[in-house]
Amino acid sequence: MALPNKVKIVDLTARDGLEGFKHLVPVDFRIELVNRLSAAGFPAIEVGEFVSPKVIPAMQGSDQVAQQIEPKPGVEYSALVPNMRGFQDALKAGVHVITIFGAATEQFSQANINCSVEESFGRFEPVVAAAKEHHVKVRGAVSCVAGCPYEGDVNPQAVGRLVKRFHAMGCYEIALGDSIGVGTPRSIKAIIQACEDQGVPASVLTAHFHNTCGMALANCYAALEMGVSILESACGGLGGCPNAPGATGNLSSEELVYMLNGLGIETGVDLDQAVAIGRWATEAMNHRLDSKLGEAMTNPNMTYFEKVVREPEALA
Repeated sequence: MALPNKVKIVDLTARDGLEGFKHLVPVDFRIELVNRLSAAGFPAIEVGEFVSPKVIPAMQGSDQVAQQIEPKPGVEYSALVPNMRGFQDALKAGVHVITIFGAATEQFSQANINCSVEESFGRFEPVVAAAKEHHVKVRGAVSCVAGCPYEGDVNPQAVGRLVKRFHAMGCYEIALGDSIGVGTPRSIKAIIQACEDQGVPASVLTAHFHNTCGMALANCYAALEMGVSILESACGGLGGCPNAPGATGNLSSEELVYMLNGLGIETGVDLDQAVAIGRWATEAMNHRLDSKLGEAMTNPNMTYFEKVVREPEALA
């Protein structure tokens, strides 16, 4: 299959990139982070999540973030919500796009949202109904599609059936989350094919791949080959999963943009700004920069490499 001409990058730095920290991440910093991401040209940005501060202390004040950012026309700002309480809080904060999230395995569902997979859909139904009533768009997300820290391998057909349920509920995008970063191009293609076999087109699927085993970029390319054109990432490779011990961060947005630039695929994202955001955010959080591209582009001895990165036609 031909690669898409344009890709929508959903940047998760301000949500998935920060939720693993065990302390409140200052609201002012998160507001500035979202504003910088907007200025860099990201077409979609997750600004926070409406969950109990006892569970995810880093995301306290997501209502303030949503209300105080400087929205850029045409940019989609979304927030994660686990239940009706979260939806109501998001609605009060003026959020127009929400993401509901479940898991591909029973044990991860219990660890992550404290209920079974079936119970999670019982929670989603009133949320989706209320969202429709209030003209709020709904995205879906499935965690641990390629492997679970508690149950091991995950059957692609089981993922396909769950994705079908999200699609039937009215989710216009559904993220396939390799939460522990163990997928390979072969397994990712099998998962996407399983979704298509259930009648869910690749055009509504979103690739969300963590980089634990260094496969995130390769897996994104595999997803592109299967017709997926929505990819999720975080600047500086920030992220992890509070309930997946050992899992590392997200694919870095700057590395994703670099690859897509090299493929001639339009993103609308300014690479230099994405690199700068990754460095700034990781330094502010006292966290290691998990981006080979970010390291290379900030190395004063790599002047030739900088030219090649910014002018890829130099390689032709």
